[in-house]
Amino acid sequence: MTHIAFLTPEYPHAVTGNSGGLGTSIKNVAIGLLAQGIVVRVLVYGQKHDAIFEDEGIIIQQIKNIKFKGLSWFLTRKKLEKIINELYKKKQIDLVEAPDWTGITSFIQPKACPLIIRLHGSDTYFCHLDNRPVKWINKFHEKRALQKADGLLSVSQFTADITNAVFGLNRKFVIIPNPIDSSSFYAKNKYTQKEKSILYFGSLIRKKGLLELPFIFNEVIANNPNARLILVGKDVPDVVSRNFSTWKMMQELFSDKAIRNVEYIGSVPYNEIKEKIEEATVCIFPSFAEAFPVSWLEAMAMKKSIVASDIGWAKEMIDHGDDGFLVNPKDHVLFAKRINDFLTDEELCLKVGELARNKVERYFDVEVLAKQNIEFYKSVIAKL
Repeated sequence: MTHIAFLTPEYPHAVTGNSGGLGTSIKNVAIGLLAQGIVVRVLVYGQKHDAIFEDEGIIIQQIKNIKFKGLSWFLTRKKLEKIINELYKKKQIDLVEAPDWTGITSFIQPKACPLIIRLHGSDTYFCHLDNRPVKWINKFHEKRALQKADGLLSVSQFTADITNAVFGLNRKFVIIPNPIDSSSFYAKNKYTQKEKSILYFGSLIRKKGLLELPFIFNEVIANNPNARLILVGKDVPDVVSRNFSTWKMMQELFSDKAIRNVEYIGSVPYNEIKEKIEEATVCIFPSFAEAFPVSWLEAMAMKKSIVASDIGWAKEMIDHGDDGFLVNPKDHVLFAKRINDFLTDEELCLKVGELARNKVERYFDVEVLAKQNIEFYKSVIAKL
C-alpha cells in the first residue's frame, strides 16, 4: 500500500483555518487518491499547535511553526524535515508533495523520502503575471526548492513554461491538471432563471480582473439593461494602490445605471457556492493571473456558460466557441458582447453548458486524474 503526504500552508477544514484554491486543489487530489486505496496524510504547517486528527479517512497533521527571531524560517523547515524523516522511517509515508508557493522545501532535505513539487503558481509566477516586483527572498527559496526536488508536476503547461522562464530554469514538468469531483457539482441543465444574472465568485482582487469588471458590466448594461451582476468572495486590499478595499475601488468605476444592478454578497461558506452557481445564467472570470483555477471547473461541471480570460492557462481548460468564450479582459466591449450572447440565447447556453460538463467528466474528473497522479508518484518512488 502506498502512503502519500502533502505538505501545505492551508487545508479546507474548520480546525486548520482559512483556505484558498491551493488547499481545495490538495483536498480534491487527496480524495481521489483515497478512493484508489492510497493512504493520505496532510502536513499543515503554520498552525497554532501540533496535533493529529482524521478527516473522512485523510490523516491531518497540524504543525506549529518555530518562533525564533531571525531564524524562524530555517528552524521551521528543519522541524518539517525531522517530521518527514520520522514518518518515512516508520513507513507511514513513501513520498511527500509540496507546492511551489514561497519555496517551503528550499532547506528541507529528507534522508531518503522522495520530495516532489507541484506548481500551483509561485509568488514569483504571480508577480510576473501581475507585473509586480517579487520579494527576493521568496524568489530565492522558490528557485532553490525547484532545483532540489526529486520530481516536478504542474497543473498546466502554461504555468510550467512561465516558471522555467522566470527562474531561468530548464526543468521538465509532468502536466496533471487540478481535478474536481464532478459528481459533487452536478446540475440539471435547465434554463429556468427568472432574471438574467452574471456571477463572479472568487477573491475581489486586481489580479483576477476585478478592476476591469465594472467597465465590462457597464457595456453589458448599455445593451441589456435588466442584467444583474452578482459578486461572491472576500474583499482584498489592493497591493498596487494600497487601497484597503478592492470593492470600494470597483464601486467608483461602475456607471450610475450599472451600479444599481450589482449585488456584492461577500464571502459565503464553500458549500453555498453551488447554490450561487446554480442560480446564475452566466459565470465570468476576467482573470490576469491563474495556474489552473478550480472555480472554473466547478462552473463547467454545473453546465454553466462561461466567459473567461483568454490568457495562457485558459486555453488548456476551455475551447473557445465550444465549451465557453475566451476574451482578453481589457477588451471590455467584446467581453460584454460574449456575456450578452449567452444572456439572450437560451439554446447557446444549453449547448455550451452540456459541452463544458462533458469536458470536465472526460479530462478533469478526480477519478481520471487520481490514476495519473498515482502513476507519477510510483515512478518517482521506484527511481530512488
